Amino acid sequence: MSVDVESSETTKGSVSEVFAAFLKLGLTSFGGPIAHLGYFRDELVVRRRWLTESAYADLVALSQFLPGPASSKVGFTLGVMRGNGLLGGFAAWLAFTMPSALVLFAFALGASAFTGPVADGFIHGLKLVAVAVVAQAIWGMAKNLTPDRQRIGIALAAVAIVVAPSGMLGQIGAILVGAIAGLWLCASNGGPVTGHLEFPITKRAGATALIVFASLLIIPPVLVSVTGNQAIALFDAFYRSGALVFGGGHVLLPLLQAQVVAPGWVSNETFLAGYGLTQAVPGPLFTFAAYLGAVMEPSPSGIMGASIALIAVFLPGGLLAYGVLPFWDMVRARPTAQAAMRGANAAVVGILGAAFYNPVWTSAVLAPVDFALALTGFLLLTVWKLPPWTVVVLLAAIGTVSGLATHLAWI
Repeated sequence: MSVDVESSETTKGSVSEVFAAFLKLGLTSFGGPIAHLGYFRDELVVRRRWLTESAYADLVALSQFLPGPASSKVGFTLGVMRGNGLLGGFAAWLAFTMPSALVLFAFALGASAFTGPVADGFIHGLKLVAVAVVAQAIWGMAKNLTPDRQRIGIALAAVAIVVAPSGMLGQIGAILVGAIAGLWLCASNGGPVTGHLEFPITKRAGATALIVFASLLIIPPVLVSVTGNQAIALFDAFYRSGALVFGGGHVLLPLLQAQVVAPGWVSNETFLAGYGLTQAVPGPLFTFAAYLGAVMEPSPSGIMGASIALIAVFLPGGLLAYGVLPFWDMVRARPTAQAAMRGANAAVVGILGAAFYNPVWTSAVLAPVDFALALTGFLLLTVWKLPPWTVVVLLAAIGTVSGLATHLAWI
């Protein structure tokens, strides 16, 4: 079936309409990328009838194939489609991203003044939230991305690769090894490719976007080594992380931890507290970058750091989506591309598993009661299916009360 922006499959609208629709979604879409895709479908396919079910399924397939935030890439491509170009895509991204980014930025500004036993208890509660949420992410991703022995083996190999040369080098190596292993081990695991997706984007424009994407992976590290400029280093750290995220926003955790905690830009406690709070706000998990950019110890920080980090972490996914759209049908039909992606996605499970132990578990679970609370949060998410923000509120409240009780006991 052909999906053409000039046909009845999709309809054109205005940039202001795109902004208004995604602002509503940015204020109300809780629950992570899979939930976001459900909100998008209800609002834009079922209610507003911007496009058909099959066209929407094609957009979701594209978002899963490329690195970057899945729901944000779908939103961006919907904005390009409905708003007839880049301006519509930018409007969709801005409206969907800004509500949660502003909340996390405000929390970052107040974090330095929030000290004492009660604050320590609150932050410890947020760190236990991170344990529960990452465990849930691994559980769900393992079922979907490692359903057979071959991909389980790739995930285990990724764990070994990550823990050997710790940091970003190990994570890049794990993804590359996973993709190569996928060519060999996962060639027969895929189903037939169906559907057809077209956008009003020329191949020249797409190729230009892909060149910019690759250039921003190569040029900033060279500039940092020559100039030592911290603003460029900050951009490079978040851009490189955004370019390597396969499998969902939770995979951003180990990538950013290697980039900002290892060099001492952000303390591990501050990092995990912000990650826990991110679960309580709507919109994409990638807005965690705004919090980290704001709390950086080296300048730029504050609003400048938050802006650089936020733009840098989303930019590679947007460039890739825009660049691949004119070539999407040709690329996704290749069995080798599908096999490599299956291997890379399996490696992602291993990367997240390694991060679950260190820093998430080792920093948060310090006593038997911590284990009990983290397990409770995990069960509330996976068995009782409570939304993440309720678990954030519960564990943060328990941590705050615990900190207050400890403080009163010492008085």
